[in-house]
Amino acid sequence: MEFVNEGIIKLDKELNELDKFVLDFCRILEKHTKYMIVSGYVIILFGRSRGTEDVDVFIKEMKKQDFNKLFEELEDKGYECINTSKRDAFEELNEDIPLRFAKKNQFVPNIEIKLAKRPLDIHFLEKPLRVILSEGELRISFIEPQIAFKEVCLGSKKDIEDAYYLRKVFEGKINKEKIDYYKREFSK
Repeated sequence: MEFVNEGIIKLDKELNELDKFVLDFCRILEKHTKYMIVSGYVIILFGRSRGTEDVDVFIKEMKKQDFNKLFEELEDKGYECINTSKRDAFEELNEDIPLRFAKKNQFVPNIEIKLAKRPLDIHFLEKPLRVILSEGELRISFIEPQIAFKEVCLGSKKDIEDAYYLRKVFEGKINKEKIDYYKREFSK
């Protein structure tokens, strides 16, 4: 792992099928909107061995016509929305109902798309942490808010272990004062 600068990490890892699935999906997303990967897959990306069925992604709010273009391209590239119809997807997304997309005739893995609505989510969506891989680039949340969110908002045993893992992997590279700040912000 090479820290190019504050906003870019080069990650030299052998890509697995989940990584390739996420890269493929995000290439489509980035043509239509800003996105940012959060939660469990971020930990997996940096080497923690644990399973996940879904990859959580925030996207920027979109106009319906732009969303429809995204939806159509996803369908054209072999993805389907597994929890709602195309007709209802835009409205449900805007009512804070996440959309799940998977390869056709599959359920796992899937991408769970949510709109970034909280000020912090919108802030990080505008300038995410870029992770450069051998076959492309992913945009993820910065590490400090990941740790804070897992420790304060989620708090399950798995989430606490994930936060601990990130603290170890990024030891000397994370700002503990920022983690405390985000913990306070997420607690509001």
